[in-house]
Amino acid sequence: MLIARLIAETETSETRLATLADALSGAGARLTGSDTDGDMLELGCEGDPAAVLTAIDTVFAPADMLVAHGPIEVPQLFVSDMDSTMIGQECIDELADYANLKPQIAAITERAMQGELDFEAALRERVALLAGLEEGAIQACLDERITAMPGAATLVATLTALGTRTVLVTGGFHHFADPVAEMLGFHRVVGNRLGVEGGKLTGGLIGPITDSAVKAAVLREELAGLGKGAHSLATGDGANDIPMIEAATYGFAYRAKPKARAAANGRIDRGDLTAVLRLLGVPRAAWREH
Repeated sequence: MLIARLIAETETSETRLATLADALSGAGARLTGSDTDGDMLELGCEGDPAAVLTAIDTVFAPADMLVAHGPIEVPQLFVSDMDSTMIGQECIDELADYANLKPQIAAITERAMQGELDFEAALRERVALLAGLEEGAIQACLDERITAMPGAATLVATLTALGTRTVLVTGGFHHFADPVAEMLGFHRVVGNRLGVEGGKLTGGLIGPITDSAVKAAVLREELAGLGKGAHSLATGDGANDIPMIEAATYGFAYRAKPKARAAANGRIDRGDLTAVLRLLGVPRAAWREH
């Protein structure tokens, strides 16, 4: 049995549920029950989860949704991407602006996040273009450009209060991720390290690369430490988040690129990150601010 939850305009929900039932039937799935609470719908379904998501998209878009096997529970682990997920920017693009290279680097970033370029090669190419940039530009960028995504602080603080372990894992850089993690309250940070010598960026990276495989490996490693039966939540927006999203019990694509969205069983297209809490069934009275 699948449980589907969605947040959508519900003024015409009765008519749209009938349309959804027809769409599911056409995809070899079945609507077995429904319940409405304001703009939240909870549906019982049988069939392929991808078919259920597609049918919901067809009938209710734009909507925020989650389709899961069995009862939906608060996860014991939350692993998230940073850029364009927990924060509203791509750090390397904003940093590039201090070197007058933003359009050039942002174009590479976009193609990498769409899954059109090899992630590591694209990362090394962009970092190399920043060689010679003053290290002080990083702090200036943090102070002037980097802001939390709406709902991010509430999501992390609430999950933490409920006993969830939180990990920020990024293909970006510790120079940005460490302050962001402190700001939002993450327990652990995994990311890449920029080379710096003599107060300037070298154009290189130090140590192994945090790529899509590492993101998924971090989730599995953390989950293994929480014992059998633990549930996990992941959020991301780009192609390098796909293995992590697919490995999670609840893998959410937040305002995501098409490939990442297609891989997710949770999708936030309409609201902010607090929609994740609503879809997990966390009552508003339990929400916490950082």
